[in-house]
Amino acid sequence: MTNFVPTPTVPAPDIVRCAYMEIVVTDLAKSREFYVDVLGLHVTEEDENAIYLRSLEEFIHHNLVLRKGPIAAVAAFAYRVKSPAEVDAAEAYYKELGCRVERRKEGFTKGIGDSVRVEDPLGFPYEFFYDVEHVERLTQLYDLYSAGELVRLDHFNQVTPDVPKGRKYLEDLGFRVSEDIKDSDGVTYAAWMHRKQTVHDTALTGGNGPRMHHVAFATHEKHNIIQICDKMGALRISDRIERGPGRHGVSNAFYLYILDPDGHRIEIYTQDYYTGDPDNPTITWDVHDNQRRDWWGNPVVPSWYTEASLVLDLDGNPQPVIVREEKSEMAVTVGADGFSYTRKEGSPEGDRTGFKLGVQV
Repeated sequence: MTNFVPTPTVPAPDIVRCAYMEIVVTDLAKSREFYVDVLGLHVTEEDENAIYLRSLEEFIHHNLVLRKGPIAAVAAFAYRVKSPAEVDAAEAYYKELGCRVERRKEGFTKGIGDSVRVEDPLGFPYEFFYDVEHVERLTQLYDLYSAGELVRLDHFNQVTPDVPKGRKYLEDLGFRVSEDIKDSDGVTYAAWMHRKQTVHDTALTGGNGPRMHHVAFATHEKHNIIQICDKMGALRISDRIERGPGRHGVSNAFYLYILDPDGHRIEIYTQDYYTGDPDNPTITWDVHDNQRRDWWGNPVVPSWYTEASLVLDLDGNPQPVIVREEKSEMAVTVGADGFSYTRKEGSPEGDRTGFKLGVQV
């Protein structure tokens, strides 16, 4: 299936980090209640059509835009670049790739200046920007802290039918792979890719796409995530807890997956690791090792593999969803019930090296 994306001759834009996501919601009031009253994100600005939210430690205008619309979907995966010149670089780079490109000097959302949006080679709406409106960083306003405080936007996760194609495209764009999942036949099921010095700014999950699997916000500690579970239980909305809390094998992070009123998936995430050294190794996991998804061997609900949010083109229309032709991770994990982990054949009981196929630099 793989049809590799050509590498442009012009330099790729120098990306700093994932910065915000714009999602379309069908009921703005219900979404506000969920993201502000339940999760505690802070309102920077709002009107009758959109709400601009940020996490506690953020100093740019927003990390999440909730925009009212007829279909729940994702309008933009937005990255901040290192300088204004890198916005020019993004425009030139994607034009050479033959992608649809739109540039707005005034920005696509409030609080963001000169920006480029593209329909990238995988069908996702990517945005690149530098100019922003600065807002107050709330780090030392301890009176605003909630017990489950979300402190940073951590990453995106994208569903694509062709992970190798996406990996090559993102590596050309300057992303590095921290971890991936493969089988002995060489099928790649997922890859975690970063620009900032953590496990990922985005991940590619193999499946029917392009779709958005989740957007993740970080907390300081595990107990913050447990508090969110307790709060959702007290509010009688525990049916929106899809998976977790638990500990990932991939990334090592403590996690929780929850669903907003439109079914957009949010991960609450903490305690991954530093990846900033130039020789940081890539960890490869065997797809048959169920500890990759949950370190404790807990099952993964089928919806986590099958359900995801539509993404929009630059006209605001949903992108067609292409069926993945290669083997799916769901067939490997859920087909075997997903209730326990397996070790690489021949590895001794308790030998931790048996949990992974290997470590590659």
